[in-house]
Amino acid sequence: MNTEVELIKPGSFDNSKHWYPKALNATIHPMVSFFLNLDKEKIVSRYCHLRPTVNREKLMEILSYKCAHFVWSGADLFNATSEEGNRQMVVIENNSCPSGQKSMPLLDDHKEDGSYRLLIERTFKPYIKSKQGAQKVEGSLAVIYDKNYMETSGYASVIADVFHEDVLLIPYYDVDNNDHVKVENGMFSVLHDNEWKPLRAMFRYVTQKPWKRLPLQSKTKILNPIVSCLAGGRNKMVAAKAYDFYNSELEEYGLKINMPETIWDISKNEIPLWVKKLGGHAVVKIPYSNAGQGVYTITNQQELDAFMETDIPYERYIVQSLIGNYNWSSKSSDGKYYHVGMIPTTGGHTYIADVRMMVSSTVDGIKPLCIYSRRAEKPLVEQLEDSSHSWSMLGTNLSVKMGDNEWGSDTKRLMLMDRRDFNKLGIALDDLIEGFIQTVLSTIAIDKMCKNLYNSKGKFRHKLFKSLNNDITLLEEIMI
Repeated sequence: MNTEVELIKPGSFDNSKHWYPKALNATIHPMVSFFLNLDKEKIVSRYCHLRPTVNREKLMEILSYKCAHFVWSGADLFNATSEEGNRQMVVIENNSCPSGQKSMPLLDDHKEDGSYRLLIERTFKPYIKSKQGAQKVEGSLAVIYDKNYMETSGYASVIADVFHEDVLLIPYYDVDNNDHVKVENGMFSVLHDNEWKPLRAMFRYVTQKPWKRLPLQSKTKILNPIVSCLAGGRNKMVAAKAYDFYNSELEEYGLKINMPETIWDISKNEIPLWVKKLGGHAVVKIPYSNAGQGVYTITNQQELDAFMETDIPYERYIVQSLIGNYNWSSKSSDGKYYHVGMIPTTGGHTYIADVRMMVSSTVDGIKPLCIYSRRAEKPLVEQLEDSSHSWSMLGTNLSVKMGDNEWGSDTKRLMLMDRRDFNKLGIALDDLIEGFIQTVLSTIAIDKMCKNLYNSKGKFRHKLFKSLNNDITLLEEIMI
């Protein structure tokens, strides 16, 4: 585990270090390239042509939205269908500080730093130069991370190139030995070459309970700020409420965030009752976990019993209807969504895969950055048995925890947006457009929640947050 602070100099970017080998020489699929080059007007025209009840002016306004806090996000989406056969992209969650660059084929072979540079130029540079948030301070630029060295080191190299200055690459694991970073009067400093160096801005990839190590308010500008995690980017409880609130605003315009039926603020003892109400099939989530951790698919009594025996320190949970196979005998309470699945294999097996859509806020609105997919380990079955381990059929996250603060990735299940993998996913241009719209809507919902969590003087509204997420264990973790 690397714990050394590195100094990254301009001109050091090497694309062989910042992409998976599988993605490094992949050729982007023409349909994905076409989608990423669509302008707002064409996206809106196409979306409204297929959905005549959608208000065109409102959708244009939405795609032109400029985020104040949640400026970089990545939504995980499932391609699903209803009992009536209506296909939709469904938001499973939207992540603050998402991964994805290392899995994205180059859009332009002549621009070897790809969408790493797009994110830094379109979003990070304007964000740290804006008057929004923290006051202007002097100091170095840094990238701070707790996993995903492949991408974070790539961002550091691109930031060095864009700003023409050295950048500090800072490991910041959730362990006691973090003495190389300190915060004094809201200002971050890092110990490098036996000297404390102040930081004027940080690009953050601290994803594991970041509120335990980074304060809500800081003179050092942080992208994304911690409020974006608490308001939904790393908090599935508040995210579900943010989506619900925003859907009430969107209803009159013919728009909505597609999401599974969600019950929030559930104590552990209540979970069996809600699973039963949902037909015996459900997803139970610890709201504050990520990287595939803390998500439990329940399709039988054994899986429910195993979850109930798990020792979990938090007090509140969410339960969602399960997106599964239409042929399973016991469906969710409303039968709302079922997996479309990938194109069947030669042996006739159908796997499910998600779609990660990464976007960022720019001066011209929210724009897509990169896309990739992840396939489940095992194919869907026609009928479930009591012995079924449903996570292997329904779980798609590639992250594998290998020890304390050490992570690996099951890249054999990675599906690229290239000429070979994309065709297997069973999605088309209109699915990409809808996935983008769903990502934008869920991003705005969380950004609006961020805004609501600050008062007119820029102070965090602790009482409001507690009313939204009254989990004592979580509240005690938050660094003020």
